[in-house]
Amino acid sequence: MGNLCHCKNKPISSFFLIFVPSILFFAFCSYGANTIIQGQVLRDGQTLVSADGSFELGFFSPLNSSLRYVGIWYSNISVQSVVWVANRNAPISHRNGLLTIGNNGDLMVLDGKESLLWSSNTTIPSTNYTAVLHDDGNLEIRGSGSFPGPNLTCWQSFDHPTDTYLPGMRVLVNQRLGETPFFTSWKSNNDPSTGSYSMGVDPRAAPQIVIWEGERRLWRSGHWNGLIFIGVPSMAAFYYYGFKLSNADSLGNMYFTYAPFNNSHTFKFRITWDGYEKSFRWDEGSNKWDVLQWEPANDCDLYNMCGVHGFCNIERNPICDCLQGFEPKKSQLQCERNSSLIGEDGFLKVENVKLPDFADLVGFDKQGCENQCMKNCSCRAYAYVDGIGCMAWADELIDVQQFSQNGNTLFIRIASSNLGKSRNLSGLQIAAIVIGGVTLLCILLFCFWQFRGNMKVLQEKRENNEGLTISLRKSRESSMEISGSTEIVGKGNLVNAPDLSIFSYDLVASATNFFSEENKLGQGGFGPVYKGMLSGGQEIAVKKLSRKSGQGMEEFKTEIMLMAKLQHRNLVRILGCCMHGEEKMLLYEYMPNKSLDRFIFDPSKREELDWRMRLTIIEGIARGLLYLHRDARCRIIHRDLKASNILLDQEMNPKISDFGMAKIFGRDQDQANTNRVVGTYGYMSPEYAMDGFFSEKSDVYSFGVLLLEVISGRRNTSFRFSEHMSLIEYAWKLWSEGRAPELLDSSIATSSPSNEVLRCVHIGLLCVQDSAIYRPIMSQVVLWLESGGIPLPIPKEPTLRYSSFNSFIDIDCKKGVDENIASSNNVTITMMVGR
Repeated sequence: MGNLCHCKNKPISSFFLIFVPSILFFAFCSYGANTIIQGQVLRDGQTLVSADGSFELGFFSPLNSSLRYVGIWYSNISVQSVVWVANRNAPISHRNGLLTIGNNGDLMVLDGKESLLWSSNTTIPSTNYTAVLHDDGNLEIRGSGSFPGPNLTCWQSFDHPTDTYLPGMRVLVNQRLGETPFFTSWKSNNDPSTGSYSMGVDPRAAPQIVIWEGERRLWRSGHWNGLIFIGVPSMAAFYYYGFKLSNADSLGNMYFTYAPFNNSHTFKFRITWDGYEKSFRWDEGSNKWDVLQWEPANDCDLYNMCGVHGFCNIERNPICDCLQGFEPKKSQLQCERNSSLIGEDGFLKVENVKLPDFADLVGFDKQGCENQCMKNCSCRAYAYVDGIGCMAWADELIDVQQFSQNGNTLFIRIASSNLGKSRNLSGLQIAAIVIGGVTLLCILLFCFWQFRGNMKVLQEKRENNEGLTISLRKSRESSMEISGSTEIVGKGNLVNAPDLSIFSYDLVASATNFFSEENKLGQGGFGPVYKGMLSGGQEIAVKKLSRKSGQGMEEFKTEIMLMAKLQHRNLVRILGCCMHGEEKMLLYEYMPNKSLDRFIFDPSKREELDWRMRLTIIEGIARGLLYLHRDARCRIIHRDLKASNILLDQEMNPKISDFGMAKIFGRDQDQANTNRVVGTYGYMSPEYAMDGFFSEKSDVYSFGVLLLEVISGRRNTSFRFSEHMSLIEYAWKLWSEGRAPELLDSSIATSSPSNEVLRCVHIGLLCVQDSAIYRPIMSQVVLWLESGGIPLPIPKEPTLRYSSFNSFIDIDCKKGVDENIASSNNVTITMMVGR
C-alpha cells in the first residue's frame, strides 16, 4: 500500500497546540500498512489494512449517504460490510477528515477544521503509542516504556464494539455489574448512529444473551449450561458451536468467546437495525452473506409473548395458553392459606420448555432442589439443569415457551386441587373404584379374547405383506426423494419391481439350503447371515433378522428404502427382501471376502492386507461416506459405521453395509437429536453418546476410529484393559511424541512408507476430536487422503476418556454381555466381543 504519511506545513490551530503538540513537526517516517504511530495522520482516502488483508480501516460512507465515518470493514469482500464505527454519532459532511493518535494515547477523529469529533478516551497511561489493525478485525492501541511495561494494551475496539460481534471478541459477564449491554444497533440500514436496540448479557443465575429495545426486553437466549443456551432449541451442543465461557478472574469477570469450527469460513454476529440478532457466513460462490440463524425466530420468541404465567407454543392455534393451575387465575396455595400447611402443595411437571426469566441459583442437588422449594412458600417453581444446578423462581413466571423437543423440565408449584389429587376419598372408596375398574377391564378382555386369537395370524400376514408396500408408497409421496414401484406384492417365487424384488420364503430357504450351518457366514448384532445361490447361479448373502435384535419393521423398511436407491461402488447393493410371518430377511450381493474386521483383527489374516491395500480400503470407505453425506439423492447419516459393517468384494474393494440405523436428512438440515441412541461402543461420537446429537460429524468420528483401527490392526476398545487408554488416546500419545508410525500394525511395519502412515494417523486424529466443530467434513478428508501435499490442521488433544462413556452407557464391559442387552437409559449399544 505504500507509506501513508505525508508532510504538511500550515498554521496549527490552538486545539493541536493543546492536544497534539507532536503534530507540529509533521516529519513522519515510514510505518507499516497495518499500523499508525503517535502523531501520524491518516487522511480520508487512506486506509490501514491488516497483515493478512482481511480487514481495512479508514473513512467510508454508508450506501446512499455522503456522510463520512471512520470504520473497519472486510477488505477482501466486495459487498460493503462494516463491523465497527468510531464517530457513529458525529459524522463528517466532507472528505477532509483526519485520524490520529494524541500524546495521551487517544485515537481521535478530527474534521477539516481540526475539531475533535470522537475520541477513544484511552485511560491506561503509557508512552510511544501505536495503533495496530489485527487480522481478526481488532484495532488495538499499544503503549510501551519503562512503566507500565512493554506492549501494553491501552485500548482496543473489541472492548468498545458497535453492532457486530466477531470471532475472537470477548463479551464481559460479571455478576456484580449485572446486565451489561455490549452491542448497539445502527439507527437504520444506512445510518450507523446509535439505534433503538442493544444486545448483551444478563448474568443472573446463569448468563443469558438478551436483546433490549430501549430498556424493554425483546428476546433472551435462555441460560448458559456450559454447552448451549437452553432457550434456543435449534442450538446444538458446543460440538457444533464454538461458544465458550471462561472461568472467573480475580475481579469476577468472565468472558464469552466464539471460535469458528472452520477458519476458512468468514463468520459474524450482528444486532441489526430492526432488532434481530443474526449470524452470518460469507458465501464466495453467491457473493453474499448467508443468514444462518436469527433471533427472535418467530412470535413465540418475542419476550413474554403470552404474559405472566402464560406459555407460548408456535405449533398451536392460538399460540398462547395458561399454565395449569392459573386458569382463569392462579389457585391459592395451601401454604398461603396457612403457613403450617407448607408441604401440602404439589409440583406440576412441564417438559420441553424455555425456562422462565429472572431465576435465582440455589446451591442444592437435584433432590434437595425440590425439598428446598417446598419448604419456602415464596418459591413458585424450580428446575434442575445439568451444567447450571438448582434454579428457583420467587416471582411471577415470565417468558415461558413450549418447545417440541430439546427444552428443559420446569416444576411449577400449584395447589393440590389443580394436580387432580382427590384428598376427600377414603381408602375403602379408592379401593372399590380400583377393583371395579379392574373387573370391568377383565370382562372386556375376555369378550375380545376369542376374536383376537382368530384374527392374529391373518392380521400378522396382512401387516407384514402390505406394510412394506404402504411404506414404499408413502415414501414416494414424501420429500425424501425416494421413488419406485407402488405395486409390490408378496406372492409367487420372485416378484420384480423397478427398485427391488420381493422373494418368497421357499425360494430363500432353498437358496440357503434351509439356512444350514454350512451356509452360515457369521453372526451379527441383528442376526445370522447366510450364503445362498439363486437358480440362475447368482450368489447372495441373506441377513436373517433375529426377533431379539431390536430391529423392527421401521429399521427393516428404512434399510430397504435406502439401499434400493443408493448406487455407489463403495456401498453394498441390496437385491431384495423376504417376509415370512414374524421373520424378516434382506438379500444382498455376496461379498466373498466377508467383512473388514475378519482381516484387521485376526492375527492370522492381517498380513494379507499390506499398506497399499489398507490405504485403498480407507479411501474407498471415505468416498462411500462422502456419497452418503453429499452426493446421494437424500443426505444420509449412517450412525453405525464400524469394521464389521465394511464388506470386501472379490478385489478387496470396501463396501459400506447395514443401513438399518441410518437417518435421512433434508438438504437444509445439518443435525438432529434422538432419545434413542443406537450404535456401537467405541465408534460413537461424544455428542451422540452423551446428548443424542448426531450429524455428518458423527459419522466422521466413526470413520476416524475405523481409520486408526485399520492402521493399527487393533480395536479401539481393546486398549482399555492393557494400556488403560483408548486407541484414540494411544494414537495421540504417539503422534504428539513424534512416534506416530509406531501405531502401524507390526505385521506390515517394515514395508510401509512412514510419511503416508504419519499423514493417515494425523487425519484420523482430526476426525476423532472431542468437539464436532473441529472435525473436518468428508469432502476434506477425501481431499487430504488423495492429495498428499495439502497441509493439515493441528488436531486438538482428546480429553474425553472412555471411562466417562462407561458411566453414561451403564454397561459393564468386563462381563460376558449379550450383544442385545437393553440399557436402563434408553440407549441401544452394540458391544464388540471376540468370536
